[in-house]
Amino acid sequence: MLRCVDVHAEPSGPEGRRAVERDHGGRPRTVLVAYATKHGSTAEVARFIADRLAERGPAVDTVPARDVRGAVDGYDLVVLGGALYSGRWHREAHRFLKRHRADLDGLRIAVFGMGPRNPTPEAFAGSRAQLARALARRDWLRPMATAVFGGVDPPSRRPEKHRDARDWAAIEAWIGSLLAGGAEDAPTAVPRSA
Repeated sequence: MLRCVDVHAEPSGPEGRRAVERDHGGRPRTVLVAYATKHGSTAEVARFIADRLAERGPAVDTVPARDVRGAVDGYDLVVLGGALYSGRWHREAHRFLKRHRADLDGLRIAVFGMGPRNPTPEAFAGSRAQLARALARRDWLRPMATAVFGGVDPPSRRPEKHRDARDWAAIEAWIGSLLAGGAEDAPTAVPRSA
């Protein structure tokens, strides 16, 4: 069965990253979940991620990416999400990365994109490529994990044709992988092709 998520994790190593302060269970104590949304679907996923993280212990702030103006280096983990539209990642996600580059260089960061509304392998491959191109613009950025989740049709006058490809169980599994340090083998993830 195809799951509506793609996960890629990289171990954080000696690339100048500071050690993440963690509680006694090895988990981050403070998390920022920032998101860039057009119609609200990315915000819903960001709030879901934040709620599930908070249930597991960390203090979590959930804020639209455009509203994050202060330093973010007080967080142990930053999760940044943005919608993918017409081959591009949401511009507010890009602006967040540009605005907070100095702070993010020393932090663990995880990134997700809201991608295809048609959950086929081809659609996910296209969305993975879109997100990879967007992140490649920031050669300094080394996310500990990336994911592409299924998207949702924008609100329309034809609710009978409304598609929602979000897989909440797969998103939950990705959240678990973040707390485990970005484990690449989240059980409900579609493996990233090389």
